[in-house]
Amino acid sequence: MTVLVTGATGNVGRHVVAGLLEAGERVRAMTRSPEKASLPEGVETVRGDLADPASLDAALAGVDRAYLFPLPGTAEEFTAQAAKAGVRRIVVLSSVAAEYADGDYSGDHHTAVERAVEASGLEWTHVRPGEFMANLLDWWAPSIRAEGVVRAPFSATRSTPVHEADIADVAVTALLEDGHAGKAYSFAGPESLAKAEQVRVLSEVLGREIRFEELTVDGARTLWLGQGMPAEAVDWLLQDPVDVPVGPTAELVTGRPARTFAQWVADHRADF
Repeated sequence: MTVLVTGATGNVGRHVVAGLLEAGERVRAMTRSPEKASLPEGVETVRGDLADPASLDAALAGVDRAYLFPLPGTAEEFTAQAAKAGVRRIVVLSSVAAEYADGDYSGDHHTAVERAVEASGLEWTHVRPGEFMANLLDWWAPSIRAEGVVRAPFSATRSTPVHEADIADVAVTALLEDGHAGKAYSFAGPESLAKAEQVRVLSEVLGREIRFEELTVDGARTLWLGQGMPAEAVDWLLQDPVDVPVGPTAELVTGRPARTFAQWVADHRADF
């Protein structure tokens, strides 16, 4: 059995590749730049781009199951080509935001992909994590490295971020095991943490002082727009915040305890 991993060099995709290899599966990793992929030995790395359906035929040939990175613009074309190639099962990297579609910036993005896969007639499973811990690699790591500071709004709002390795473990389980077809798994991390508490954990694990500077909504908008973030995404992130309680974690699917935020920081020590 050959499993195709799209988005194979992404934060989650790399862990999906590793999990499939560990399970003894044949892995075909698709990326726009195979020469830069740096994937483990034993992975078949192929060139392909979800944004360019004409590039997908070779990647899909002989594939039985596929992990799909969410790109709504070509999701219907991907699933049609996958079905034609003989793919039987697709596991979608989606988002808990898909539960709140119809006008929600992130929800609409992911729901479009989910609906395309559901309409394909293939077996499908949707993996719907909440907030990624890995988002902090873009949002916080640069200022921590340069200044030892985190700047963010809503310091007291509590969230339950999830380790990307837990997301991948759910995807690998759904790819390889039966009993997950037609299911959408929403889950998050095992702890409810305010941003100020996340900064405290970062300081403790990294062993150095990291300051937290709270931004106003206007200050955050100016900063994020200046960093090139799309205006729609900024508006979505700056909606009135709501505390997220601890709910289901990846353990619901994998049977293994979810990874903590402190473990994630230790795993990414070099990035900070």
